[in-house]
Amino acid sequence: MSIEQLAETAQAMVAAGKGIIAIDESTATIAKRFQGVGVENSEENRRAYREMLLTTPRLGEHISGAILFDETLRQSTKAGVPFTKVMMENGIIPGIKVDKGTFPLAGFQGEVVTEGLDGLRARLEEYYKLGARFAKWRAVINIGEDIPSGTCIEANSHALARYAALCQEQGLVPMVEPEVIMDGDHDIQTCYEVTEVVLRSLFDALYNQNVMLEGTILKASMVVPGKTSGERVSVEDVAENTLMCLKTAVPAILPGIVFLSGGQSDEDATAHLDAMNRMGPHPWPLSFSYGRAMQSAALKIWGQDIVANIAKAQQMVFERARDNGLAALGQWKKAA
Repeated sequence: MSIEQLAETAQAMVAAGKGIIAIDESTATIAKRFQGVGVENSEENRRAYREMLLTTPRLGEHISGAILFDETLRQSTKAGVPFTKVMMENGIIPGIKVDKGTFPLAGFQGEVVTEGLDGLRARLEEYYKLGARFAKWRAVINIGEDIPSGTCIEANSHALARYAALCQEQGLVPMVEPEVIMDGDHDIQTCYEVTEVVLRSLFDALYNQNVMLEGTILKASMVVPGKTSGERVSVEDVAENTLMCLKTAVPAILPGIVFLSGGQSDEDATAHLDAMNRMGPHPWPLSFSYGRAMQSAALKIWGQDIVANIAKAQQMVFERARDNGLAALGQWKKAA
């Protein structure tokens, strides 16, 4: 695929007022979500849940793409229509999570590195044939005493860059996700400093690996204080710090940035995105790639009755998509 086609896909992913829904939870992660609402973690229930999400009426009005798990990319609706076909018919670009998760970084206690590069080229080739047009790889950066180390940041940046280069070789837009974790008692300034260093390292690695930024999307975490810091910050504080950090470290040629919700409440994730867009214009579109912040309310409704409550759950999915789509335009209004 040419860089023009990759750039076109990347731009479509961050089209005005649209964002990405992340439904790429691994089997183990979805088990925890299902357990919380009393639903058995069977393959059929996972399929039915993803069908409920992906067949939400008018979802494509506010959702440009969906990140799927390997199992989901291969599944179909109860009527036998492949999920990828349903998505494309509704203007939603299929995406795929391709990393194999985090593992302890040998020699560096409390730090992790994401694995999954072995055999990735062949997997990406297959995913393209199955209909995927973008991929996602998540790195995890913890903040704590004397961490993150330079070694951890460099190892994860290198893996993200190798993954991104392999994606573009196979015609997939890479979504690079260096998540700075909210857990900890650090203040917002520490999060800012770590996030800036991580982003600078990432774009240096992408440049060194000949990754074409015009065909790449950044999935970024917001600059927020640690969950147990006790620091009180306003919506505007988070928006201003996040924007300043991004403008310092992210090249303007990037087609767009989507944010992860990263443990924030549904409303906070929407409010922060909206505040940032009200402070525009910016060098790139700012949108969302939310998982829990898009799904949690709908999952609770669906879990109460996985057959009778489909329409009610879908209405909640649509409302969350609409609210975040408005936030991506800086036009969201908090409900009274």
